[in-house]
Amino acid sequence: MILFPAIDLKNGQCVRLEQGDMARATVFNLDPAAQASHFASQGFEYLHVVDLDGAFAGKPVNALAVEAMLARVTMPVQLGGGIRDLKTVEAWLEKGITRVIIGTAAVRDPELVRSAAKKFPGRVAVGLDARDGKVAVEGWAQTSEVTALDIAKRFEDAGVAAIIFTDIARDGLLKGLNLEATVALADRISIPVIASGGFASINDVKELLDPRAKKLAGAIVGRALYDGRLDPVAALALIRSARAAA
Repeated sequence: MILFPAIDLKNGQCVRLEQGDMARATVFNLDPAAQASHFASQGFEYLHVVDLDGAFAGKPVNALAVEAMLARVTMPVQLGGGIRDLKTVEAWLEKGITRVIIGTAAVRDPELVRSAAKKFPGRVAVGLDARDGKVAVEGWAQTSEVTALDIAKRFEDAGVAAIIFTDIARDGLLKGLNLEATVALADRISIPVIASGGFASINDVKELLDPRAKKLAGAIVGRALYDGRLDPVAALALIRSARAAA
């Protein structure tokens, strides 16, 4: 189980949103590269980054900030936001991104996911962000008519590295992960699933390590880290202990 600290980029700054609303953004660090370095020093092993402006624009917007992070840290980085074509996938992977996350295009252009996953095995994830069970696209500005399970099943044989499932209703609100929906998705597909949205405290870590969540590959934590509600040392110690006992 991997705990991914999140850096969301807006106007070149490290922010957190509430329920994906760009108007409800809190700036936590003016220097995303320094934030990435701080997470690395705390012992995190994999960084989750989202170009929020890119998600709305449909193309990378905060590339300079991402490149600065890649120059500062050695841990692997997964990146989503504005990745809508194979050229963008290739460009990010060449720059040092370990894994790209395709969200909107997974709904609108599933063939892109298949082509990218085939060309870059293990380096393409699909981001499924759900509102009331239906997948939202275009930076969560629009809600589609398909469910996360519908989309995930399309890629069962595509070689996708992971599904990142976010409950938009909980995102940034510190209400706890929606493990029930996330585990239900993981139980229906063979692709590893990463939980996202609402991570609140050490209790979420404990629930992730419960046997019922054993199929989950990890979880993304954002505001709880920035607000100091989650002690990274304690959280990572729990995870290491669970790995050692496995």
